[in-house]
Amino acid sequence: MPPAFWFGGSAILLLIAYLCCWPVPVDPVAWTPDGDRGLTGAFADSGNFEQAGFEAWELGPGPEDVALGPDGMLYSGLQDGRILRITAGESLPELFADTQGRPLGMQFDADGDLVVADAFRGLLSVDPAGVVTVLTDSVNGQKLMFPDDLDIAADGTIWFSNASQRSDQRRWILDFWEGRASGQLLSFDPVTRETHVRLDGLRFANGVAVGPDDSFVLVNETMAARITRLWLKGPAAGTRDVFADRLPGHPDNLSFNGRDLFWVALPSTRSATFDWLAPHPALRKLLLRLPESWVQVIPPPLGWIAGFGLDGEPRYSIRDQSGRYTDVTSVNEHAGVLYLGSIKMSSIARLDAPR
Repeated sequence: MPPAFWFGGSAILLLIAYLCCWPVPVDPVAWTPDGDRGLTGAFADSGNFEQAGFEAWELGPGPEDVALGPDGMLYSGLQDGRILRITAGESLPELFADTQGRPLGMQFDADGDLVVADAFRGLLSVDPAGVVTVLTDSVNGQKLMFPDDLDIAADGTIWFSNASQRSDQRRWILDFWEGRASGQLLSFDPVTRETHVRLDGLRFANGVAVGPDDSFVLVNETMAARITRLWLKGPAAGTRDVFADRLPGHPDNLSFNGRDLFWVALPSTRSATFDWLAPHPALRKLLLRLPESWVQVIPPPLGWIAGFGLDGEPRYSIRDQSGRYTDVTSVNEHAGVLYLGSIKMSSIARLDAPR
């Protein structure tokens, strides 16, 4: 046998062995995504941010969520752990606090403290002087892997998501490669200081919003492209159902405008390739052994938000493909204005809410 042939055959065998046997950081499972309704109905509304009175204000890397403070200033957390505040269009941002983690979803409570879901440190409270206190960082003796978003009920209960119990914020994409439903919806009682798991088995639990009269709470399942509802009152109390599914994009944060709409940030569209790979864990495992640049898909720039009625039906969809503001991860409505956050941008933005 010629040496060149022998070496070539050995190389092929080594490559096959590598693709079949090399360890990967996840253990993929098969699952079946819901269908994709596509850009139909309200989702066919092309809109654009410029038509909606777009403005933006620079803050820093990755202002994921935006909260309006009792002082009228806008607050947002950055990838480096800082929480900045700004008076929209009137001042430069100023430092409010540093969580020494990664602040994500945030809301002000009735006492004027900023409650923060920090991806690395847990559920935090920041007083008006910027002093940070950890409210909870574990449940049932297990450390929270990835606190993500929150909302606060009228009785003070803090509802928040733990996106995954498998991957943290630095390696979140591995949750999508693995496909396991390990996300949780949790509640924290500020009086008893108790943390409880209210829903588990969620596919990357993300945005959280309490509905009217605290009758239910919604949680986005980003991987599954759906919104799940947990009933808190009425004959269905304690049960879960689907509020909206077959979404044409992957939902991130979620907020209630206090009247008749839930706003959803959609940082990316659905991927037919991702959906096709879901039932094939062995293939996903093989792809993970390839160089990241070979399998990484960079979607075109997109800024996208949608509004859902109390019945779970989409009412508004604004999709901006200009690249001026992309990868929207949060949308919050205050006094007829929508404030946007993004993990990819270095600014927060505003739009006029549809009327």
